[in-house]
Amino acid sequence: MLENSEAETRYQALVSKFRAREYRITPQRLAILRLLAESTDHPSAGRIYQELCDRFPTMSLATVYKTLAVLKEMGEVLELSLGEGENRYDGHNAVPHPHLICTRCGKILDSDVVLDQDVIATAAKASGFKILSHRLDLYGVCPECQKAESGE
Repeated sequence: MLENSEAETRYQALVSKFRAREYRITPQRLAILRLLAESTDHPSAGRIYQELCDRFPTMSLATVYKTLAVLKEMGEVLELSLGEGENRYDGHNAVPHPHLICTRCGKILDSDVVLDQDVIATAAKASGFKILSHRLDLYGVCPECQKAESGE
């Protein structure tokens, strides 16, 4: 989870964007926004639903997906499709950035490494592409899984 003030700032920014676009602000939607603003572990839609269904027993999984779709459309969440299983969502940092992905447990961490903009510009120039976005995923084994594998 993020530091309280950082998470609160992110949450308020998400709520403001929903209000500015005149989307309905329901208690369920607010809870989804808060969970995404506070989470650093890139939850799936199913996990978001599971975490909130006790507080909102009438909420459907469709509500979670619809809210995520709105956030994607607004550019306020990154959807991480990892091939197998459910997509995961990064709601606290919607700017393209590298992710470290454990191939054993599925943990996803944000990397502090900044992708060199010259690399992106060079790729665009060489290919003729107009680069709209980028994503860098680094796959490996997290420290916890390494420790478990070594029997420590």
